[in-house]
Amino acid sequence: MSLNALWFQQKMSKRVQVGIVGASGYSGEELVRILLSHPFADLTMVTSRQHAGQTIAQVFPKFASHPLAKTVRFSEPQIEVLAKNSQIIFLALPHGVAAEFAIPLLDLGCQVIDLSADFRLKSAAVYKEFYAHEHPAPDLLVKSVYGLPEVYRSAIANATLVASPGCYPTSILLPLLPLLSAKIIKHTGIIADSMSGVSGAGRKAEIDYLFAECNESVRPYGVPKHRHLSEIEQELSLAAGLDVTIQFTPHLIPVNRGILTTLYCAPEVHFSTAADLNLLNDQIAAAFHKAYDTEPFVRILEGKSMPDTKNVVGTNYIEIAWRLDARTGRLLIFSAEDNILKGASGQAVQSLNIMCGYPETAGLT
Repeated sequence: MSLNALWFQQKMSKRVQVGIVGASGYSGEELVRILLSHPFADLTMVTSRQHAGQTIAQVFPKFASHPLAKTVRFSEPQIEVLAKNSQIIFLALPHGVAAEFAIPLLDLGCQVIDLSADFRLKSAAVYKEFYAHEHPAPDLLVKSVYGLPEVYRSAIANATLVASPGCYPTSILLPLLPLLSAKIIKHTGIIADSMSGVSGAGRKAEIDYLFAECNESVRPYGVPKHRHLSEIEQELSLAAGLDVTIQFTPHLIPVNRGILTTLYCAPEVHFSTAADLNLLNDQIAAAFHKAYDTEPFVRILEGKSMPDTKNVVGTNYIEIAWRLDARTGRLLIFSAEDNILKGASGQAVQSLNIMCGYPETAGLT
């Protein structure tokens, strides 16, 4: 056996114990599903105050056939118990609440993957501007790693605190970052229109998300300053090397899950002839292929294919395609993803795999 093969065998034999705080929401439920069958992770703790004492099988009957689902019980979220039983802990909690758990868990030596917005921003002032309260742990902002594997893989591998991106930001950043970095598009005038399934609002009882309110209905919300703009503009600015401000309008559509995003951009070079268009199209294709050809969960569509939520829902994939409009001089980019998987839980498990040195696709394909 070669040294590389021996190293890989030893790495895979080291299982990691993981816990989920807030395991009863949509993202928490997906984390439970993935981790129950993860080849290298053992789900040891799931917490939910409302379901404390019940087994996973009782709360989520769909998982009842898995042996662990009948033995692992939901518990009250106790910091010391979590730290004792789990090496890596997922926080599937609302913003503001997640930090209350992250701080003591990190102090006790745990690694934390946070699915909330608490550690995505590098500026406490920007956090206060968008989330309307002081950041509870500003010192941790410089230590957290933005959990976008395609961009920050090496930093994630050595992280103790990963801030998993939002669902809308993932659908916007992955299409735009390679083009901004390559100076193919202008950093000004970018417009993002996104449509999301109702599960993006979380598992909660509010009138706006009742079936009768959402069915046969499409509506914008969070206009003109949705909270996700803060992390979107932060990451776009880093890629462009300039301050980037975009127009972003999210819409609620009557489907359970999935996000479709359309982006409107201005290319750096004017194109008016067929030769201009073909050259620019080749540059865009080259930038996308350079960025994502080796990425396991990014599909670049060419030819007539277009992103479609039906092709990504239930998976950790994002699809990206583009069209050049010679009439308006704009570049249109499209993406589709599952808001709960690539936009939340699946991407978080992708970070887990990177942190532990496991195959990045483990538990996700």
